[in-house]
Amino acid sequence: MGYYYGYYMDPTYLLVLIGAVLCIFAQMRVTSTYRKYSAVRSRSGLTGAEAAQRILQLSGIHDVRIEHVRGSLTDHYDPAHKVLRLSDSVYGSSSIAAIGVAAHECGHAVQHDKGYAPLKIRSALVPAANIGSKAGIPLILLGVLMGMNQMLIQVGIWVFALAVLFQLVTLPVEFNASSRALAMLGDYGMLERDETNGCRNVLSAAALTYVAAAASAILQLLRLVLLFGNNNRRRD
Repeated sequence: MGYYYGYYMDPTYLLVLIGAVLCIFAQMRVTSTYRKYSAVRSRSGLTGAEAAQRILQLSGIHDVRIEHVRGSLTDHYDPAHKVLRLSDSVYGSSSIAAIGVAAHECGHAVQHDKGYAPLKIRSALVPAANIGSKAGIPLILLGVLMGMNQMLIQVGIWVFALAVLFQLVTLPVEFNASSRALAMLGDYGMLERDETNGCRNVLSAAALTYVAAAASAILQLLRLVLLFGNNNRRRD
């Protein structure tokens, strides 16, 4: 009965609320920061696609294609196909924000080229993380519906933990890509000092979204452990 009482008055919902607030704040921060610097044209006049092409060439990477992808901030590097995809707001824009995002994705391409270990680990975790994010909670709910089947519930928690692990491994990968991006923009003389500071602000705001996502996932996992751990003790 304790569990169903907790369904309505469950104090662990506070953990979910905190995670949601963190994610909303991070998204607002990246949106406002990107909007600010997307209005500032770089002195070089390079578009995001041109900047990416130059960075890849100067980094000795000649087997990565650059493609245009629809959407806003849907930019990503695909290591499986060696394709760097830049969004509508980055591909043809010559803003400081666009160049910063393009350079960040180039940072992932450089990581791949150099065999950066955390990137390898993250890539290996993708299948497990997809299963964890899609199947973890349903398994737990199924265990509850089957009369608090502890085996199913515990399997669901462990599966969900794989998605959390993916979020944690993502952090060093993203931080390192931003660090490489800023270094390359400076070393290759593509942006001046004040422009590089603007890029740093954009990439720092973007990094905050990954931190918030990881924190939210950890809080959700903690909630599951506390909720069903407490239930197990009540049953004992």
